[in-house]
Amino acid sequence: MPRPIVNLADANFSRSTRHGERFEARIAPLSPLLGAGKLGYNLTVVPPGKRAFPFHTHLANEEMFFILEGTGLLRYGTEEHPVRPGDVIACPAGGAEHAHQLVNTGDSELRYLAVSTTIDTDIFQYPDSGKFGAVGGRLPGSRPQDATFAGFWQEEARKDYWDGE
Repeated sequence: MPRPIVNLADANFSRSTRHGERFEARIAPLSPLLGAGKLGYNLTVVPPGKRAFPFHTHLANEEMFFILEGTGLLRYGTEEHPVRPGDVIACPAGGAEHAHQLVNTGDSELRYLAVSTTIDTDIFQYPDSGKFGAVGGRLPGSRPQDATFAGFWQEEARKDYWDGE
């Protein structure tokens, strides 16, 4: 059985994101080390001027972020909020009004603890790019594209329920 405690100094950054000039982060999954089953935990480190993920929302999963080090900006719905160490951020499941993104606006790393529910079937919306995604059979801590079913589409690609029937 996994030990129920992990020190962040011992975190293993086994995942990363990097895309274009705007997206970059190192990610240390903590859930597998803790034996967590219903919540996903990771330590995320974002370099200055970058963001880990696109502006998005989940229709099934809820997320929470705890800022450990650095400063940044939380984009949330149509608003922007400065963030600093000690801030706790709630991102409930829902539509575009709950879309969120953390941006490192400081001159040092932005480090935060991310916690989320691990409902294996979820829908994502990306207001900046006008796309949506769907996953089913996603294991806790895995990437959406590694789920049993996963896909991303532009909003205008939506079809009527009866289309083609």
